[in-house]
Amino acid sequence: MNPKRKIQGGRKPVLAGWLLILAIGLLGPGISQAQAQQKFSGTVYFDYTFYLSDKGPITTPPGDNPNFKNNFMQFRRVYFRYDNKINNNISFRLTLDGDTVKATDAGSKPDDKFRPFLKHMYLQISELIPDADLKVGMADTITFKLAEDRWGYRSVAKTLLDGYKDITGKEIDATSADLGVSLTGKIARPVRYGLMLTNGAGYSHPEGDKYKKLMGQLHLIPLPGLSVVGYVDYEKQEEGAKALTYKGDLFIESIPGLILGAEYFVYRNDKNLVEGQRSDRSGFSVFGRYNLISDKLNVFARFDRYEPDDLINDDEISLVIAGLDWAPMNSSFKLQPNIWVYDYQDPLKKNDVIFNLTFMMAF
Repeated sequence: MNPKRKIQGGRKPVLAGWLLILAIGLLGPGISQAQAQQKFSGTVYFDYTFYLSDKGPITTPPGDNPNFKNNFMQFRRVYFRYDNKINNNISFRLTLDGDTVKATDAGSKPDDKFRPFLKHMYLQISELIPDADLKVGMADTITFKLAEDRWGYRSVAKTLLDGYKDITGKEIDATSADLGVSLTGKIARPVRYGLMLTNGAGYSHPEGDKYKKLMGQLHLIPLPGLSVVGYVDYEKQEEGAKALTYKGDLFIESIPGLILGAEYFVYRNDKNLVEGQRSDRSGFSVFGRYNLISDKLNVFARFDRYEPDDLINDDEISLVIAGLDWAPMNSSFKLQPNIWVYDYQDPLKKNDVIFNLTFMMAF
């Protein structure tokens, strides 16, 4: 993601405000005629991690740290949601997320407390445009939502684009939520679309410049159980530069109990220069999950290939993820043992092998 500059004065979200007023004016009379449906829910991801190797870039103990953690426990994510279905056409969502953020307290002491932060706060309006949903506020982006739903294991790993920086250390302009306006719907049953205009700063940063990010997506279903998705986004930057993402997805859901998916993307940013040449970042992913015992046991696997810099040789990274998904009682509590194997194109880097026992709890 591009570094955002310090805000030059307050810029009020005028467009979002007027859209909220318009929605309430058009659909508000129905609020008093329907009983609001309110719901609180939450999701927790907890891991026990153990390094099965000790020679790779991640798992090699540093020589100056005898207390290097080769096994540890962590709450990786905690979501708390409030949903309010005001009437059949209007709903509201507030989501608090939480993770451990490196920070310092007032005395400049290290502070790694688990901290909450705002992930979603949006109003959703349905049927203002036929067969479409309008969202105003801090909402899910359309960048990788379809892939994440088909992958189905955000509790284990982010999708290719969402987790790119975690694996490669390289920034790309992709975020799971952002402040703006989105419109998703269908023209006909096999043709669906998504449009979104956002700040481009993501959910964890305030808007830092005058430029906006535009996203577009076309989702085609030529046959039952077959989906083809094309996505592009554009963001203008300072100094005449721009950033673009192109992405394609393929999903197969025609075989009972089996879901297969693939995605490929290219990220181009005019500011990513190596000796005067633009350096592009890309990657592809294939994944699948299969239901072995209905409502009880699934198996899943994934292969990712990362290209952090197309101008540099031997920097590619391959990642294999495989595991089981077991619901001993019901879907609100799952045990998901999984293993990650990193393979580095660089001959000087050894493989990393990591085991995780993931607990997913929902309420």
